[in-house]
Parts: sequence; structure tokens; C-alpha cells
Amino acid sequence: MYKHLFGPVPSRRLGMSLGVDLVPHKVCSLNCIYCECGRTTVLTTERKAYVPVEAVIAELIHYFQNNPKPDYVTFSGAGEPTLNSGLGEVLEFLKKSWNDVPVAVLTNGSLLSDGQVRQELLKADLVLPSLDAALESAFIRINRPAAELNLDTCIQGLIDFRKEFTGKIWLEILIIPGKNDDIDNLTALKAAIEKIRPDRIQLNTLDRPGTVDHLRPANQAELQQIIDTWKIEHVEIVAAVPDRKKIQSYRTDVENAIMETIARRPCTLDDLSRVLGIHVNEINKYLGVLDKDHKIKTLRQERGLFYQLQGEPGES
Repeated sequence: MYKHLFGPVPSRRLGMSLGVDLVPHKVCSLNCIYCECGRTTVLTTERKAYVPVEAVIAELIHYFQNNPKPDYVTFSGAGEPTLNSGLGEVLEFLKKSWNDVPVAVLTNGSLLSDGQVRQELLKADLVLPSLDAALESAFIRINRPAAELNLDTCIQGLIDFRKEFTGKIWLEILIIPGKNDDIDNLTALKAAIEKIRPDRIQLNTLDRPGTVDHLRPANQAELQQIIDTWKIEHVEIVAAVPDRKKIQSYRTDVENAIMETIARRPCTLDDLSRVLGIHVNEINKYLGVLDKDHKIKTLRQERGLFYQLQGEPGES
């Protein structure tokens, strides 16, 4: 069992993706209201060796020696990967050792104003930053950033990174109706997109409940209306959750293990991760499918969001 690797995960965008987690759960520079991994417990912009690079590299060597190559190696996890000061070293090792396997980095983009972070990311093939707001009020309301972060500086970091990076940039924008889909926010987002010039703009929305109540996902028509309003090239809607079942790496044994566990007792995401020994990001992918199939439901209690079978009374 690996400590810093997870998957391969059935990714909606990257196929069979081997995850690399460089920070503990849940260390992040943002505390987004929609995050399915739960609230941020360490809100910071400090870069340091949150997990040892040597341990990550040892696990990568063991994985590649004993498993088929994945479609992607993806730096992601339950926090912000660019917070780890060893990110560049791991990226360099991967590209030297298995240059034929593309490397992606999922990032909230908040640290791209740091020239060192941008330099380290140049070794990646694909960077998928997020930008949910281009107005400061929406940024604070949705992303709840660390105090030292400034939205204009974050956006400028994305602009500067585009000028330096020769790989692909897929910019993800997560739409929450009533939070960032009004005309002022959409106009500001369009202006930011035109300055950043990503290769793709990917509209996404909620899979499941986030860290606060009363949020709803945007429907297909609402997302398409945004595309029609922007009139920008290369905008796409991220594939629907049920399509994960068609991905090669989707495993029914993991789905069944989750169902069997919550049949005994409702569990939080962290509970399921500890019981099953599976990374929270991997479990999240299956919970999304189970939720869309109406096999599970959620119950928010003091200790967090609990998952239980449909029809079960639930307990904590």
C-alpha cells in the first residue's frame, strides 16, 4: 500500500491517472466552499517539504516496476500540490525516468505569482489550474483564500505562467449558481480568460455536497448558456460523472467495498479512507458515481458529511 500515490483513478479528463499527493490532508491555500475533500485544516501559502521527496520517488520507482504505465501521472490530492517545495524535484525525476508518460499538475493556481513555482512547473506536460472568480468579492466568498492572497496577483501569475510554459494549460472554472454566474462575474471571468489564453477552458460544477450547505450544481443548460454568452473558443463542459464507469480503471470491487462499508454504518470521506486504505481522491470518484446512481445519500452532522445507503436512517 502506497502512502503518497493513489489510483490509478478513473479521471473524467485524464483517463487512467496515477495520483501523486505531495501534501497531507487537508493543507491548502484556499478553503473552497465546494471542496468535496472537506474543509481546509491548514490554510497556508508557506512552501516546505510537507512530505519527503525521497519517499515519493521510492514509491514511484516501485509502482512503475510492478504495474502497467498509466495514461497520466497527476499531481493532485486533498490539498494544493505546489505548496510542497520538492515539487520540481519529483517532476524532474519523472521526466528523466519515464519521459513517455505525460505528467499533469492539478493546482488552484494561487501560487503561480511565485517565479520559483512557475519554474518548477515548466517540467510538466499539462497544467490544470482553476479560476472560479475574477472579482475579489466572489473570490473571497467562494474560495476563502489565505489572508495574504490577492486575486489580481493570482490572475497575473496565471498570465505570466502562460508566457513561460510551452505545454498545455487547461483552465477549470467551477460554476456555482448564485455565486459566480451573474453577468458581472461572467464578464470579469471572460476578461481574465482572454488575458491568460489557456489552451482549453473547462466548465465544471458540483458533483456532491461541498463544505457548506445550500449549494446546487449548475445544469447542462446553464453551463451551455455561459458558453453562448462568452463566445470564446475552446470552452467545453467537463464530462458527466456517470461516464466514469466507462473508463478502463473504474473498478467495481472498490464501488462494492464502499457500499458494504457504509451499509454497516454511515461514514465520512475520511472514515472510508481509513477503513478501506484508499486515498480520499480515489474514493471521491466512486462516491460521485454512487450519488448520481441514487445508491447513497448524505447527512451533515457535527463531525462532517456522512455517506449512507439510500433508505437508511443514518447515525454517527
